[in-house]
Amino acid sequence: MIGPHDAVPAVAHADSGAHFAFTDRWGGVSAAPYAELNLGGAVGDDSAAVLANRGHAARSLGLDPARVVWMNQVHGRDVAVVDGAWGETSEIPPVDAVVTARRGLALAVLTADCTPVLLADPVAGVVAAVHAGRPGLVAGVVPAAVEAMAALGAEPSRISAHTGPAVCGRCYEVPAAMRAEVAEAVPAAFSETSWGTPAVDVTAGVHAQLDALGVSDRHRSPFCTRESGDHFSYRRDRTTGRLAGYVWLD
Repeated sequence: MIGPHDAVPAVAHADSGAHFAFTDRWGGVSAAPYAELNLGGAVGDDSAAVLANRGHAARSLGLDPARVVWMNQVHGRDVAVVDGAWGETSEIPPVDAVVTARRGLALAVLTADCTPVLLADPVAGVVAAVHAGRPGLVAGVVPAAVEAMAALGAEPSRISAHTGPAVCGRCYEVPAAMRAEVAEAVPAAFSETSWGTPAVDVTAGVHAQLDALGVSDRHRSPFCTRESGDHFSYRRDRTTGRLAGYVWLD
């Protein structure tokens, strides 16, 4: 049974045709501990439930589920440029960003604490979905995605960037040595938990990288996945589902 949330929240940029959407955990058919709208196919959930959830989420956004491009995310910096969804017999490549210049083709990113990054240049007709965890932040997956967009005609000054629900810098506790390593690469990611221990703020790091690239139209979700019961969080629950971010152009 579909839950009380009938639709996935979306943001449309009036006049531009750019659409950005991030899911919460409600409105799907998965059972605990994946309840309800788990969109991740590699976390132990029933595959039929995941397929039903993906279909519901896509249709809630006015999308054809067969026209959504997913990734095999591996915490790297590789980018795939696509002009269509993967075929049923296609092996999805190990990438952490997908870019397209095909209008109407939706790109999706899965997360459960990492930062989902959605990018669009409506003038050039180019969009990207990026999976930015701590390793990807350090490796530079976001700059790599912007570079791939630029190769298709996008300009950073025209790009609109949206980061979705992710674990915040007050909750992402890491060893001091790890924080130092991340901060050496991306100083803005240096953080401290609310209880006074070393932490990393991946979303702050992503926004700093985007700012350095000339992307000034940036939007940040207010939700911390670890703190919000409406979102999946691996750090909070370990065995859990996955949220999704979607971006596309009319």
